[in-house]
Amino acid sequence: MSVAPVTMKVPASTANLGPGFDSLGLAFNLYLTLHITPAETWSFEHRSDILAGLPNDESHLVYQVAKQTADTYGATLPPLHIVMESEIPLARGLGSSAAAIAAGIEIADRYANLQLSKEEKLKIGNRFEGHPDNIGASIFGGMVAGVSFNEEAEIVHLPAPEMDLVVIIPPYELKTEDARRVLPDSFTRTQAVEASAVANVLLAALSVKNYSLAGQMMEKDLFHEPYRTVLIKEFPDARKLTKEAGAYATVISGAGPTILTFAPFGKGEKIAGIFRQAFQHCDIQQLQIEKHGVQYV
Repeated sequence: MSVAPVTMKVPASTANLGPGFDSLGLAFNLYLTLHITPAETWSFEHRSDILAGLPNDESHLVYQVAKQTADTYGATLPPLHIVMESEIPLARGLGSSAAAIAAGIEIADRYANLQLSKEEKLKIGNRFEGHPDNIGASIFGGMVAGVSFNEEAEIVHLPAPEMDLVVIIPPYELKTEDARRVLPDSFTRTQAVEASAVANVLLAALSVKNYSLAGQMMEKDLFHEPYRTVLIKEFPDARKLTKEAGAYATVISGAGPTILTFAPFGKGEKIAGIFRQAFQHCDIQQLQIEKHGVQYV
């Protein structure tokens, strides 16, 4: 059992990439950082405005995940004092809950000496999240494609696409449950076939670095974006502006409301400038793909 103080960084993530609903994930260079020190009792301290209002006791999500993970393996967790900082805004479609869950699993693994593989960590995370896209990206880094079978999950770690990334982060939250509430309960066979084929072609295009075709497929989602667009007022204008600027695609990040643009290398700065003029009420950031998952620094 390790009792040394450590600092852990967990990357943010996006899910779906358009048609890869609840399956495709991509890690970003925004981080949840945890400074972890052995203590007499469990406690949390938050040093980011983003985290204001979160509990500082054992009701904390990170503790709950760590405790349940340790309990699953019949292990005991020592008490810890955890100081948290975050660059990942909550309820914005950037994987803030998945990052916290990944942190909890990693804490259990390290301090209860579980010696879990990444695949085992993914399966635990999938049980909390219900889908492997965000949690897979936070654990593995880079791009992942996964599938959930109730409490089981499988994932493939894929080469990351070579693109510039720009996000529009609106000032309002959009809870995942609210974004799911607008989705249909079922699709016809014809709709399901077309939607699945679009996702297949997206992955195939990414695999051969045909980013123009990949961008076309990203914007042809049928599973969720047609229904969620009404919840994100900036989305239609953002997609129009980026097309005019030569971007590959603009999609909803996860459940939203963050909007994610994929662009050829070198065009991200121009697109970010366009966004800053058009959406002055939003936070505009250029991001990079984080090729590593959970790290100790």
